[in-house]
Amino acid sequence: MHPAVRSRPALRPGPQAAPRARGPHTRSLIDAEALRVLHRAARVLLDDLPGLTDRLVAALREREPAYRPALDDDHPGTWQEVHRSLRHSVTSLLDPRGTREAAHRCSWRIGVSRAEQGLPLDALLHAFRLGGSLVWQELVDVTSRTAPEDVRLLVHVAGDVWDFVDEHCTLVADAYRQTERQLAWRRENRVRLLAAALLDGTGRIADLPDTAQALGLPEQGRYVVVAVAGARSAGAVRALWPPSVRVHWHTGPETDHGIVRVEDGVVPAPADAPPGLRVGIGLAVDGLAAVGEGRRLADTALRLCPDAGGTVRLDGHLPEALVVSCPSLAALLVERAFGPLARLEPADADVLLDTLATWLACDGSAQRASRRLYCHRNTVLNRLRRYEQLTGRSLSRPADLVEVTLALTARRLLAARP
Repeated sequence: MHPAVRSRPALRPGPQAAPRARGPHTRSLIDAEALRVLHRAARVLLDDLPGLTDRLVAALREREPAYRPALDDDHPGTWQEVHRSLRHSVTSLLDPRGTREAAHRCSWRIGVSRAEQGLPLDALLHAFRLGGSLVWQELVDVTSRTAPEDVRLLVHVAGDVWDFVDEHCTLVADAYRQTERQLAWRRENRVRLLAAALLDGTGRIADLPDTAQALGLPEQGRYVVVAVAGARSAGAVRALWPPSVRVHWHTGPETDHGIVRVEDGVVPAPADAPPGLRVGIGLAVDGLAAVGEGRRLADTALRLCPDAGGTVRLDGHLPEALVVSCPSLAALLVERAFGPLARLEPADADVLLDTLATWLACDGSAQRASRRLYCHRNTVLNRLRRYEQLTGRSLSRPADLVEVTLALTARRLLAARP
């Protein structure tokens, strides 16, 4: 095919006459003649539209590599698209007003379809400019063959031809970018819905392969879910793990959840949470199908976090997790273990409970507990015996000791609840 721009023979330098100023009447006559020449050449192009299409398709294959897959996969469809675009372009030279809307719709549809197919925008704009160059070169060639003396008049309509090309490049770019934004939103929304169903435990088994592909996580991997709340920011949340750790974050109104890939059976440790950020880390689960259970475990760990912030790993707080998982049973446990102390003065009851908690924290050592409480060892033992007398429990009996320990944990957690 002909190149879009042809070299012209060099003109010999020599004296040139100063151009004569043209009046408005002369200008309008020249414009009318230029339009006549343009229309005559455009009709020739319209009659040879299939050949013009073939030449542009060949130029696209040769000069725009991104179009080659489309031409190989769907040559007839691509040819028809180019044919429609050229038909609107050439027809617009003959009747700009009457064909403007149809030409706009054609370019817009091309921008939309090529965005959906993933053709790069630069390649699409290059194709439109190649088409504009080809049409202009063909107009010049036709006029050169049929009326060489009129070629000089085409310069007066060149601006209109290239304005049309620029207008449609802008239009196709707008359509492309709008479609690209819509596609990105749909992809993000789809990923969000799939992740939400996974975390809620409502996802279908049949959807797991699609979910794994959308989230970029293996279906049969091992995962731990993380729940983050408090003074959240996207940067702070995502900085908890380095980029080398595969995490998919799902943002919620009050809590963010991260699905963390567990490599080699080791749950990756997070960075220290900044002040005000509460992080609950659940237990590892097998496969994406179990992520819903992992989310429930992470939420349980989050409920154990202090209000001031910090990180709680559930595997180190299983007794507390048992208590906090069922607040009604926790309250009943507190009542059973400490209800008889309600007959005492509140300050007196608090002394007994603080002594009991300190003794347990010191692994049952009255000597160490006395140092923490700044009292004599016998004072600690007397308070423990008094608790046993008031409640009828024995701290030397394993079953009673376990229940008392859980009741102390439940009392602390229930007191911290809003």
